[in-house]
Amino acid sequence: MPFQISPSSIDDPTYLTHRRWMTRALELAEEAGSAGDVPVGAVIVNADGQTLAEAQNRRERDHDPTAHAEVLALRAAGQTLKNWHLNDCTLYVTLEPCPMCAGALILARLGLLVYGADDLKAGAVRSVLNVPDSAASNHQLAVLGGILESACRQQLQDWFHDRRRRLSNKSIH
Repeated sequence: MPFQISPSSIDDPTYLTHRRWMTRALELAEEAGSAGDVPVGAVIVNADGQTLAEAQNRRERDHDPTAHAEVLALRAAGQTLKNWHLNDCTLYVTLEPCPMCAGALILARLGLLVYGADDLKAGAVRSVLNVPDSAASNHQLAVLGGILESACRQQLQDWFHDRRRRLSNKSIH
């Protein structure tokens, strides 16, 4: 279930921290969208709140079906730590992870997943599937959804609307 915000929690330091990192993920997503990829951004921070990795979708640019923001961020964080165990790390991502990414988060032993918008078509954390809580999961992944949800959802909707408009204008000419 997505994180619910009560009026008293708006000033909570933990919520403000989550907003800060999700804002950075939104900036990365904007860069991805401007470059022609679906606008999804991801940031991984350690327990001390230091950035370990930042990534954005690069499937179109890299011609790589696995170049999702989450996978690229996991790879970079593992290289930074010289360890694939990300137990004490938090991943911030603008869109609920797909099955591939949810599986990768579990395999990385990620400490906490914080995501923005639910993915009602391919979400594999809560919306369509629940990979973290399935019998196939060998790791208990803590999940917090709905941080800056409206901004994350709007960014994706605007990008897809603009893309459809551009494609429609090309087919007319």
